[in-house]
Amino acid sequence: MKIGARSRVRAAVAATIAVAALGPASSEAHGQEATDEAVVVYLARHAERADDSRDPPLSPEGVARVEALLHVLADAGLTQVHTTDLRRTRQTADPLAKAHDAPLAVYDPFALAAFAELLKATPGRHFVSGHSNTTPALVRALGGDPHGEIAEDEYDRLYVVVIVPGAEPVTTLLRFGLRSGP
Repeated sequence: MKIGARSRVRAAVAATIAVAALGPASSEAHGQEATDEAVVVYLARHAERADDSRDPPLSPEGVARVEALLHVLADAGLTQVHTTDLRRTRQTADPLAKAHDAPLAVYDPFALAAFAELLKATPGRHFVSGHSNTTPALVRALGGDPHGEIAEDEYDRLYVVVIVPGAEPVTTLLRFGLRSGP
């Protein structure tokens, strides 16, 4: 039986949450405010850009990749969508915000530590559209494992970082759309 992309994402997230929940039950022991709600952060680099100019739009391949991302995250229940203030990241994030009726917020890619703390403190399910250099750095800032750097021609990584109070964050790396990069 062939398993669809959405089913794989749901299974990976459910498994990730279950593993993360095995950690200590009390976040108060770690100096954190007590809450039982997990934070789930989906992170992806923006889709393929049309050219190498400073602020290009997405290419036709990039638009197709965003469609694949919409399909994969259709049932994710996103509550917040975050993007940098560049056209390619906004064009990657905006369709997700609209599909989930979630607010679209711009973050500063030069202040990732502060942004990571904000994400960790905001319960819900977030999507973050970033860049090849900022996405792995943000995964690390969230306490996750970026599985190495993103190659310049790699656009198909989708990280799922699950943060459960009192437990170590758990990272799942998925691929979506047509294969790209190494």
